Amino acid sequence: MSFLVVFLVLLLIKQGFSQSNDRDNNSTDLQIAVFCGRNTVISLPNFINNRNSTFNDLRMQLLNQRALYARAQTLSAGVSVFAAAQCRDYLSVDQCVACFDTAVSNLVNCTFNGGSASLDNCFLRYEDFSDFYNSPYVAEDANGTPTVLCGTQSASQPTVFNQVVDGLLSDIRDATPKTSKLYVASTRQITGENKTVYVTAQCAGNINKAICQTCMDRAYDKINDCLPNTEGRISDMGCFARYSDTPFFNVNQTTDITNVSKGHSSKVAIIAAVVGGVVLIFLILLSWLLYRSWNKSKETEEADFEGAVHYNYKDLQIATDNFSEENFLGKGGFGEVFKAVLEDNNVVAVKKVLVQHAGAKEEFENEVKLISNIHHRNLLRLLGWSIEGTYLLLVLEYMPNGSLDQFLWGSKRGTLNWNQRYEIIFGIARGLAHLHDEFHIKIVHRDIKSSNILLSDDFKPKIADFGLARFQPEDQTHVSTKFAGTLGYTAPEYALHGVLSEKVDTYSFGIVILEIISGKRSTDVNSGSQSTDYLLENTWKLYERNIHIKVVDETLNLNRYEQEHVMKIIEIALLCTQSPASNRPTMSEVVLMLQEGRSLGKRQLTRPSFVNNQDRRIHINISSSRPKDIQATQQPHSYKSDNNTTK
Repeated sequence: MSFLVVFLVLLLIKQGFSQSNDRDNNSTDLQIAVFCGRNTVISLPNFINNRNSTFNDLRMQLLNQRALYARAQTLSAGVSVFAAAQCRDYLSVDQCVACFDTAVSNLVNCTFNGGSASLDNCFLRYEDFSDFYNSPYVAEDANGTPTVLCGTQSASQPTVFNQVVDGLLSDIRDATPKTSKLYVASTRQITGENKTVYVTAQCAGNINKAICQTCMDRAYDKINDCLPNTEGRISDMGCFARYSDTPFFNVNQTTDITNVSKGHSSKVAIIAAVVGGVVLIFLILLSWLLYRSWNKSKETEEADFEGAVHYNYKDLQIATDNFSEENFLGKGGFGEVFKAVLEDNNVVAVKKVLVQHAGAKEEFENEVKLISNIHHRNLLRLLGWSIEGTYLLLVLEYMPNGSLDQFLWGSKRGTLNWNQRYEIIFGIARGLAHLHDEFHIKIVHRDIKSSNILLSDDFKPKIADFGLARFQPEDQTHVSTKFAGTLGYTAPEYALHGVLSEKVDTYSFGIVILEIISGKRSTDVNSGSQSTDYLLENTWKLYERNIHIKVVDETLNLNRYEQEHVMKIIEIALLCTQSPASNRPTMSEVVLMLQEGRSLGKRQLTRPSFVNNQDRRIHINISSSRPKDIQATQQPHSYKSDNNTTK
């Protein structure tokens, strides 16, 4: 009933807003782009209630706080909704709220876990994750391309019009990231015509200047394609730009970009800056040359660490209370992890890398270079680093809920419902798909396991520990390499023969799915029976008898729909563990299977291959005969799984 009332009110608001013909009220809000996500929600009523509550919170902020950028969230009943709204700075409060209401009415029928609406005067976005407005480094996290809308009328003097508009757009591009609000509105006279061109640009209220600049560079390139048409618009996840020869803001609402736009500072200002700063520049140059000579090697080390902050070791020592036992979080692949409170009161995790051999520092540098450029909502973000002598430290996001394994068989066992477990499965799949197919270099993690999955405060998963990750050339389908992983999760072809491909991660992901569903370790045997089958083999035998619902964690109380859903997910897990590796789906295919709720289709499952963690034997299905035990000729290194620790 509450949803129906809200919907009717929004429709009335939309109609009242659209009926206004006052140009000065900026009432004409062209719909530029409306996007609904493709991921369905498990509980639609809870989702709608939470989304309505979040939208209402945003509206009250815009209305009562005179805010032009607002954020809100609702976390209840196992459903998370995060949302952000932003209006152009030339709007009044009433105009901003009216545009927001129009944006809401465009999304009210969207029944998926994410959506956005971009209009001329405002922008609204909601998701089931918070990164898109919590981090100044995450703005372009969606896979969609920018939306460009061009007018249909061409300028009467195209050459002159193009020159003037291009010049103004170029100035706006350079000026917007340099303003305090990341917003600019400006005008310029069309030479030889009694016309003025109006231009505005705005970046999302949470991003930093560097990402704003990147977005504006892309916007400038795209919107230029509209010339010589008399108007054009571009909407991206991180920024918006618009030009028109028809006024859409008042001339007294322009931004002074004289001192920030490239190439338009006055001659007086330039001369004053040169005369006043020549001595200072000389001193700075001299100091820089001395510094380069004295600290050249250190600067070389730091050159490639873009996207992360360099911390002083002593500051991290203080933040962790000298790496005290009270702040100890766990032991990871490279060393120990500690909770730290920085000077700005931000809580982070500090990974103290153990130097065990001469190549450790080089490995550390490779790890930093790798993960400092990876930004995805399901991958643990590197915030900073430190290299001082033998001390090698990574500063990472702090995940208050720790690692997934604690919720499966640790102290928090039984606290995750099916909706939360499914979202964790889906999030891990999206993170791996990004590493394999969406990042500019293919990355194989090689050690996917439950203790390497960390959970945020709203139980969104983030894949951790990229210390074992390596680059893989695009033209290679596999590489042979020394084993590095955790037996029980590792694909047979990698554990026994060192054959590595992205399908190794697919196999490990399948094992993790079974752990999430069953609440058991991969190496646990079926209790209450004489069987010595590990989790994968036991699941396969139950699947053969069409009773794989028995794999489900006894702490879960599933309804009929959830039982059908979980059985499909078990089948996907078994598909991920097929051998040879070519029979496994890619992680991008897995994401589609999970989000579309479809089963295996025409794919046929065969008995998976599995490695016995005690005798290192691999069981291989040969045609229709009984499985034959083949003793591994190569004994892989033994890696103990630290399932009870946090990374």
